[in-house]
Amino acid sequence: MNRRIMLVDLDAFFVSVEQVLNPELRGKPVVVGGNPERRGVVAAASYEAREYGLHSGMPLRTASRLCPQAIFIEGSFPRYRAASQKFMAILADFSPFLEPVSLDEAYLDATGFESIHGSARQMAEKIKARVKGELGLTASVGIASGKVIAKIAAELSKPDGLMEIPPGEEVAFLAPLPITRLPGIGKKSAQVLKGLGITTVGELSAMPPGVLKSHFGTSGEVLQRHARGTDDRPVEPPAAAKSTSRETTFAEDTRDRSRLEATLHYLTERVGTDLRQRQKRARCVTLKLRYADFTTITRRHTLSQSSDSDRVIFGTGLKLLKQELSGERRAIRLIGIGVSNLVEAGQQLDMLDPSGERLERLNRAIDRIRNKYGFTAIQTGRTLKLKDIFPESDNGYTLHTLSLSR
Repeated sequence: MNRRIMLVDLDAFFVSVEQVLNPELRGKPVVVGGNPERRGVVAAASYEAREYGLHSGMPLRTASRLCPQAIFIEGSFPRYRAASQKFMAILADFSPFLEPVSLDEAYLDATGFESIHGSARQMAEKIKARVKGELGLTASVGIASGKVIAKIAAELSKPDGLMEIPPGEEVAFLAPLPITRLPGIGKKSAQVLKGLGITTVGELSAMPPGVLKSHFGTSGEVLQRHARGTDDRPVEPPAAAKSTSRETTFAEDTRDRSRLEATLHYLTERVGTDLRQRQKRARCVTLKLRYADFTTITRRHTLSQSSDSDRVIFGTGLKLLKQELSGERRAIRLIGIGVSNLVEAGQQLDMLDPSGERLERLNRAIDRIRNKYGFTAIQTGRTLKLKDIFPESDNGYTLHTLSLSR
């Protein structure tokens, strides 16, 4: 039986979600990422905006200069996460072998299941129809014998397309494509390959393996296998996350300790909430700082006992922050907090320290109120300082980068 692997990819995902919620945005150049007068980058651009050269990762100020008529939106991670969950649920109805790659794309092993729908192509058409009918979003689908070719086919079919590479035609499909179409080849790798006279996937597939290995090591062998259409990697469910974190870049570099501490506390609350929802506790807390000169540091501390408490995580992060900033004069560009070494919740509490049990009850009560009335229904004195800086919604503060709106 020939393997049939699909890559289903939602088109201009963040923007498309916003257009579903506000139909007036359809057909217009739209950018998700924030106010172009502030520092930040494009998180997503509509196809109308891309015609002006806009793309993900571009500075917002550059995007505004290239397309001054574009509509700029802050964006909301909770909205995109909710849409992603519905998208994945639709895919799971077609095959239990599902591997999410990101919020807006996933591999699906259709082998053996496509006959239920007539063919792999008909199966893909039904997926696209459900995504459009239930979510109002368009999806592009690539179908092939392996992941690499399915992904390339999906990209070439965008937007709202469907491309299937029949068994046995993989090499002919790949050969004329530029090497940059092959996943795993970035700008630096492409420069090296071009220096070797390789500009197409076909030329890469014909290259002596020893030459590639001398330049890329074992990864050169993988690239050549993929260039020859060989990719037998299975579609696998994602492994359980081993960490969780939140970070943000400030609109302006700051030395304001109260602002740094308020932002750190808010990020900690998000991390703590995520841990409790997943019924996990953490053993390690990590502080991340990026200075105005782009120097980035991380500082870690291992807890004596695992915890999912906002107070414990923040107290540890605050201690690390104060130690790092002691005598430091550089302004801060980015701040983040993360936890790792996760373990299952529910381990025995310290009988000699009843404060741990009180903190657990308090956190559960706060979580229930926030779930019912919105994240900012309960705030501490520290995070209230953010009220005059960031817009507020039921999902929390909408900060100047998408990671902060989670």
